[in-house]
Amino acid sequence: MTEDHNIAGEENEASAGPTHSGFVALIGATNAGKSTLVNRLVGAKVSIVSHKVQTTRAIVRGIAIHNNAQIVFMDTPGIFKPRRRLDRAMVTTAWGGAKDADVIALLIDSERGIRGDAETILEGLKEVRQRKILLLNKIDQVKREDLLALAAAANEKVEFESTFMISATTGSGCDDLMDFFATTLPEGPWYYPEDQISDLPMRQLAAEITREKLFLRLHQELPYASHVETEKWEERKDGSVRIEQVIYVERESQKKIALGKNGEAIKAISTASRKELSEILEQPVHLFLFVKVRENWGDDPERFREMGLEFPRG
Repeated sequence: MTEDHNIAGEENEASAGPTHSGFVALIGATNAGKSTLVNRLVGAKVSIVSHKVQTTRAIVRGIAIHNNAQIVFMDTPGIFKPRRRLDRAMVTTAWGGAKDADVIALLIDSERGIRGDAETILEGLKEVRQRKILLLNKIDQVKREDLLALAAAANEKVEFESTFMISATTGSGCDDLMDFFATTLPEGPWYYPEDQISDLPMRQLAAEITREKLFLRLHQELPYASHVETEKWEERKDGSVRIEQVIYVERESQKKIALGKNGEAIKAISTASRKELSEILEQPVHLFLFVKVRENWGDDPERFREMGLEFPRG
């Protein structure tokens, strides 16, 4: 822990009583709403959100302050039955993140209930020793009696310390959840400066934002065969920033899809990404996107390191 982190915690402690801090791992099946919930609790966009499943590939840490507590949320990749090497790396990363946390929060989509991947996760949680809480999401879409039955069924399978009924989209129930974390996480200094909302380097966050826009624009034609890297970042004298990014695809046919007819797709992706980056950075952004073919990038250890994933052998 750095000296700055200790100072941040001690100043807060001196002014407003003892501070608390800790890590909360959000786990769940794909598309349960983890990224939406992290962004809601942090109060800013730190994790990409898409209607495509498996958009979160590595652990993204979103940092929230609530009362005297600093809560570090670990948005883990969705847990599902892996088919490819990238899938295996994502699932391993999710379980690894859970085992490193002070509290594990299992998020279940109330509409889908306990079936498929959610049931598999509950079985896996039986072997995990950390404190565990249950979050039932999308409660505005489900009848109360069904929610109570779902909570009872999940608690029969795993002994949860508490159960919260929330809506990541509307924020319903989120204040109670934050109160719980603020009072039950360990007492101690904060890990990060007070104004930091994520541990993701800005170059990587910029790549994630462009990847989100790519998903939103081309989710049917180009599902998972793409990866974005920020190659150049130049702060200019006029206060703007020039960013160059490369979208890697696996085949020439995918490159044509990413570019679109007369370059329409890549222009739309660039415009959407540049707009959001300008808002986040609070400065003008000049964004240049390039599409390159890199065959079998999904089997390249260097690409896994870029994404913050461990390369699974075999």
